[in-house]
Amino acid sequence: MSAVAGRRRVPVWLGIGVVVLAAVGGGSAWLLRDEHPFGDARACAGSDLKLPGVITAGGATIPTDASDVHYYTHNGSAQVTFTSGLIPDYLRRAGIVPEGKELFDKKYGEPAVDDDELALPDGLCGSSLREAAWAYHSTAANGTGVAVTVEQSTLVPGAFRFPARVVVGYTTP
Repeated sequence: MSAVAGRRRVPVWLGIGVVVLAAVGGGSAWLLRDEHPFGDARACAGSDLKLPGVITAGGATIPTDASDVHYYTHNGSAQVTFTSGLIPDYLRRAGIVPEGKELFDKKYGEPAVDDDELALPDGLCGSSLREAAWAYHSTAANGTGVAVTVEQSTLVPGAFRFPARVVVGYTTP
């Protein structure tokens, strides 16, 4: 009878092993699931339009060194945030600040709220802007309205943080 009891234990242990493996596999799949819309790690939850691999924000492609890129799209508008050291070039290519003009000329922008952190627009995920920032509200090179907020340096007056976090809001084409 002990031989029969030993044979019955094998299917029981096998069943327990299958249940444990299924639980571990299911738990792992749940932890590793992709919650980003469109399978795009840059897209924030709730986005309703996928942006292309190379994002054109406000009439110009975002800088080639852009990192920590996130976007939120909703009802034809887009908010994009990224970090870059090439912000002056981006602002000029987008037509927000004309070539040869001062980046901090109040004709093109204004100081944003001077808090420890500036909240991102609703729906936009990623890191918030730190400390002082400069806000531009303009018509971009492609003729659409664009709003750009850029972190300012806390050490060098009249300069951007390097690299600076940027938030660009615009209408999607």
